[in-house]
Amino acid sequence: MPRIEVSTTIAAPPEEVWAAVEDVGTHVEWMADAEAIRFDTDQTSGTGTSFECDTKIGPFELTDHMTITEWVPGEVMGVRHTGLVTGEGRFTLTPAAGGGTEFAWREELRFPWWMGGAVGGAAGAPVMKRVWRGNLRRLKAKVEGSSSASS
Repeated sequence: MPRIEVSTTIAAPPEEVWAAVEDVGTHVEWMADAEAIRFDTDQTSGTGTSFECDTKIGPFELTDHMTITEWVPGEVMGVRHTGLVTGEGRFTLTPAAGGGTEFAWREELRFPWWMGGAVGGAAGAPVMKRVWRGNLRRLKAKVEGSSSASS
């Protein structure tokens, strides 16, 4: 099962970064691989929230089924993937040395046989890492842009 980890430092306090990610429905604004999000539950935030995310990376398109398993405002958002791709993911926000927030994104995913299973996951990990680094650049720009606009 490949582990994919990316991180960035965002020039804003954890509370501001959390405000940009706590609305799961807006993740399509900064995640290039997330095309649409539909909630399966009435709740749209917090532990137990369930949703589908239409995901596309290169030629692969699928609907990713996820449930939020961990929710600590300003600190952690964890998800469980239960669709074709299974596994666990986690956003972690920690105060950065010198100010700002260290935003870390970690995923451990299992891929179906038609996507190459473990071999396909390992081969695809560098592609996903590149896509997610771009996602973090967009998140950083979004937060820092709104942070400087509110200063």
